[in-house]
Amino acid sequence: MDKTKLQLTKQGYEDLKKELEELVHVKRPKIVERLSYARSQGDLSENSDYHHAKEELDFLDGRIAELESVLANAKIVASNRSKGKVGVGSKVRLKVNGQEHTFHVVGEWEADPKAKKISHTSPLGQALIGKKPGDKVKVEAPAGQITYEILEIK
Repeated sequence: MDKTKLQLTKQGYEDLKKELEELVHVKRPKIVERLSYARSQGDLSENSDYHHAKEELDFLDGRIAELESVLANAKIVASNRSKGKVGVGSKVRLKVNGQEHTFHVVGEWEADPKAKKISHTSPLGQALIGKKPGDKVKVEAPAGQITYEILEIK
């Protein structure tokens, strides 16, 4: 993984840390126990539970390593870091096509479009960073160019 600092909100950092704790202290021990039991059942070449548990453990260990790396290289950014301007952690109320939407600009590891959490590296996130209320930003989308007006930054 690139050793540059990844930007995360405090909540995003805490969420990833919580996920890591659960994987390490709850899920991994259960899989190790299952793997040990399956191993004790004899012939491993035809033991599907053993192979499934081993694959699951490999996947889980990969996720644990990934989360440890992200957390070690994370930079927690305060939501009021750039008062009056959009930054990571800002909640931005926008007007687009006559409708209002509120998006939370977050680090890329926290992004969740369904929850209206957009990454600062997404096209809309990049267009919003550094802007202030009253500014308009244009974003290229598959359906064409979309214009957003910034109404409020929280």
